[in-house]
Amino acid sequence: MDLIFWRHAEAHDAAQGEDDLGRPLTSKGERQAKRMAHWLNQALPATVRVLVSPALRAQQTAHALERRAKTCQALAPDGTVDGLLEAARWPESREPVLVVGHQPTLGLACARLLLGPAAGDAAAPLRIKKAGVWWLRVRDHGDGHEVTLIAVRSPELP
Repeated sequence: MDLIFWRHAEAHDAAQGEDDLGRPLTSKGERQAKRMAHWLNQALPATVRVLVSPALRAQQTAHALERRAKTCQALAPDGTVDGLLEAARWPESREPVLVVGHQPTLGLACARLLLGPAAGDAAAPLRIKKAGVWWLRVRDHGDGHEVTLIAVRSPELP
């Protein structure tokens, strides 16, 4: 199974009293999302399942991909690693899964999957830049799962 984490692109700061879920992308964030979506569309198989946080900035980031996506409450900014992995059906999913979400949950999930369950949520999250992508692959070797980091992509790369 491939599990791809895509952090939302740059968003406007919340004004006092503004709902965090309603923060839109900045113009820079829109460009970041389009650039990363272009790369992802070249690399992702047609069968990828796209899961997106309900936050506007994540929805707008995923929209740049121009693929069908499912909004998933477990991916909201206050979501947990366990909720994310359950939504993605890790590691049993037959199709690749692209998760569009937030820090620190994405970085905590990467830390747990790459460093092992002992890392847990107590570990420092790995830092995923805004609009950045981390691509993981799991293989079942009978005696356990082996997780490999396939790619890390920044929106600044051409």
